[in-house]
Amino acid sequence: MRIPAALALVLLVWGQIAAATPVRIKDLAEFDGVRGNDLVGYGLVVGLNGTGDGIRNAPFTEEIMSNLLERLGVNVTGEQFRPKNVAAVFVTAALPAFARSGSRIDVAVSAIGDAKSLLGGTLVMTPLNAADGQIYAVAQGAIVAGGASAEGAAAKVVQGVPTAGFIPLGARVEREVEFELSSLSTVRIALRSPDFSTAERMETAINTAFARPVARMLDPGTVAVDIAATGIGSTAHALGRIENLEVEPEQRARVVVDQRSGTIVMGEDVRISRVAVSQGGLTLRIEEAPLAVQPNPFSEGQSIVVPRSRASIEEEPGTGLAEVGSGSSLSEVVAGLNALGVSTRDMIDILKSIHAAGALHADFIVQ
Repeated sequence: MRIPAALALVLLVWGQIAAATPVRIKDLAEFDGVRGNDLVGYGLVVGLNGTGDGIRNAPFTEEIMSNLLERLGVNVTGEQFRPKNVAAVFVTAALPAFARSGSRIDVAVSAIGDAKSLLGGTLVMTPLNAADGQIYAVAQGAIVAGGASAEGAAAKVVQGVPTAGFIPLGARVEREVEFELSSLSTVRIALRSPDFSTAERMETAINTAFARPVARMLDPGTVAVDIAATGIGSTAHALGRIENLEVEPEQRARVVVDQRSGTIVMGEDVRISRVAVSQGGLTLRIEEAPLAVQPNPFSEGQSIVVPRSRASIEEEPGTGLAEVGSGSSLSEVVAGLNALGVSTRDMIDILKSIHAAGALHADFIVQ
């Protein structure tokens, strides 16, 4: 029996995860209050090799450059300067939880004008603001661009995205987020994928580890832990013990298909009711073969092009009615679909039709 590549991958993955694997709580949930913050800034990149912004198309670049030079004591009021080695950029970063003053974080740099490349550029000191408008970090450094571009008089080639770059450890934290973890008497654990069964198992695992009822499930996405009832004086020590506890997560049955790459991924709990499927297709073919008719030699006639077209429709033989479904396991579902003997692309269309018929008992996600 011929097995499509995507379904063969599904069967292989299922064979590896057939037995539920315990997962640490830290990999399933987040602790309330233990989170990062997004930062953004507007800055200037210098040192580009003629690939910067065109000042005529990006006047904001000239404005920020004038302001920067004036802060450095250089008066450029009324001067006409048109450098091509500067570019205006947005700088973004994520301030980790409990980041302290003086620590360094990574930043991403993206051009906002018509610069062709940021390769070889250097970001000038740029303050990074949070949602509250306060400055929490300052970024500066050489940019590592992830692409390349070259052009001539009549041709241009671009590989990757040269107008976006990265500065490893390019920002220094200047302000700390005020948050006292030790002041929390109750900590809520937020599941990344809310589920009643997973939350209940998490509650049971925590209560078993401390041998007392310290955790309580509030909803499918939240488990509250009473830190005082754990008998551990430090909130950080209690969370450090909780995050390494293991539980077996439960997930909704899902089928995810990617039409661009022709990938099909199925969860272990996918079930298909008994259905009959027939698959076939039509191929429409049109061929153009124009014929040029030449006049006789030394005559005053003109060449004439006579159009010739040939159209045909071919019907591909279908697979006939094949029974699919009533599978009690993923292997039986895959075997039933493989019985159709079609390509992976056609398999995606068949799964869509089975889902529309109400026989696919899973969340059907198309990317």
